[in-house]
Amino acid sequence: MKLKLPAGTFRAYLFDCDGTIVDSMPLHYIAWKTSLAEYNCVYEEKLFYAWGGRPIREIIRLLSEMQGLNLPVEAVAEKKEELYLSLLPQLKAIPEVIEHINARHGQIPFAVVSGSRRSSVVGSLTALGLLDKFDTLVCAEDYKRGKPAPDCFLMAAERLGIAPSDCLVFEDTDLGIEAATAAGMPSVKVPLPFERSN
Repeated sequence: MKLKLPAGTFRAYLFDCDGTIVDSMPLHYIAWKTSLAEYNCVYEEKLFYAWGGRPIREIIRLLSEMQGLNLPVEAVAEKKEELYLSLLPQLKAIPEVIEHINARHGQIPFAVVSGSRRSSVVGSLTALGLLDKFDTLVCAEDYKRGKPAPDCFLMAAERLGIAPSDCLVFEDTDLGIEAATAAGMPSVKVPLPFERSN
C-alpha cells in the first residue's frame, strides 16, 4: 500500500506519531486495557480508535464519567504510560510513512505533532532510531486545546517558520485530520492497522 500525497509543493511535513509514524496503537491499547482493568473500567477497541488523538487525561476523565467511576486520573495515566514504555521493544514503524520521511529528510523540515506526552513520543521515536529526523516535537504538554483544535499544528508551523498552507500533515485519526483542516493545512490520512492489512 502506497500513501497518495495531495498535489502541491510542500515546504514542511508535520507527522502525528502514534498510528502514523509508529504502529503503536495496538501497544497503546494493551497498556490501556491493562491499566484500566484493576478499576473494572472497560475501554472498547472501537472507541479507542475513534478517540485517537485525544490527550490521555481527557480519555480517563471521559471513561470515568461514562461508566460512573471515580478513576484516579494521574495514577491511571502514569501506569498506562509505564506499561506502554515497557512494550516499546515490540514497536514497529509504519513503512509507508517511513518511505516519505526517508525521501524528504534533509530537504525540508519535519515536526512531530502528537496528543501523547513527550516521554511517550521520545520513547517511541528513540526505539526506532528516528528521533534525530525531526526538527521539533509538539507534544501534549505544549498546548492547551487538543485536536481537533488546530493549535498544535499551528505551533509546529510557527516553530519551523513555515506558513501553514505550505505544511503537509500526515495523520491517522479523524480528529487529527479535522485539526489539520482547521489549521489550513492539506493532509494525508494514514490507514488504521486493520485497514492496512487488507
